[in-house]
Amino acid sequence: MKILVTPRSFGKNNPELFDRLRDAGLEVVRNDTGAILTEAAMKERIADCAGVILGVDPMNASVLAAAPALRAIAKYGVGLDNIDLDTAKARGIAVSRTVGANSNAVADYALALMLAVARKVVLIDGRCRQRDWGKITSIDLYGKTMGIIGLGAIGKCVARRARGFDMKVLAHDIFWDDAYAAQNGIERADVDSICREADFITLHAALTPENRHMIDAARLALMKKTAILINTARGDLVDEAALLDALKEKRIYGAGLDVFASEPPAEEVWYGLDNVVMGSHCSSSTAGATETMGTMAVDNLLRDLGIA
Repeated sequence: MKILVTPRSFGKNNPELFDRLRDAGLEVVRNDTGAILTEAAMKERIADCAGVILGVDPMNASVLAAAPALRAIAKYGVGLDNIDLDTAKARGIAVSRTVGANSNAVADYALALMLAVARKVVLIDGRCRQRDWGKITSIDLYGKTMGIIGLGAIGKCVARRARGFDMKVLAHDIFWDDAYAAQNGIERADVDSICREADFITLHAALTPENRHMIDAARLALMKKTAILINTARGDLVDEAALLDALKEKRIYGAGLDVFASEPPAEEVWYGLDNVVMGSHCSSSTAGATETMGTMAVDNLLRDLGIA
């Protein structure tokens, strides 16, 4: 029985995960490209596979149609927006995810991006490497207002970290946890209010058709000139063309982006901006998180294939 493993970090620090799969009698097809697989590459590799451990590679109806033997999709992460869930359900394909495995890692990275953008860490580092010891003025994080859009597992981890910076926390979530918010001093706010009031706006929402481009030109126009936007969730939550204009024109202070609609982004302007810190969709890529995600994904796949 063949399975496909697409995530680049899967088993990188714990190769015994591959041994578990092989010991279960599975033939493993690996992503050897060093990149996210294209639709064509997915179709080629998954054609006769019964299962897949899936990263952010496409698993749309066309890819699923190319995999007639597929029985189980084990998402290496929590976002399911790259999977055609309706087709999977109609086909009886089990879909699982690794809830909670990477929450702390992503929250750490979101805070790292906030600090890097606010304190111009990358710009200062680059100048220092050119022997330029001139002072660069930046802005504070401590005591400011953080707006969290998506107060799920990751958003809650970010909120806990904000307390250490004595920040006021505003949050929005369609499934509001009153008890958690009250216990942690979090104020409920709608997205427009967060955009108007927050100094740091961080996105931790799942991507749905309803919230695609939820941060658009109108909401960017609501933000303070000193506002910083952080996105470690999904690129399509943001209208990237509108954000690019706002950053070029310095209408907001900056952005920390670990995700883009297309990765890497094709627009060359991104690479020349000094008010953006970019990531390669790596917020969950810590040794601890990848080990936990990998273990959970293997457990889920073996269970759904009826092997465990």
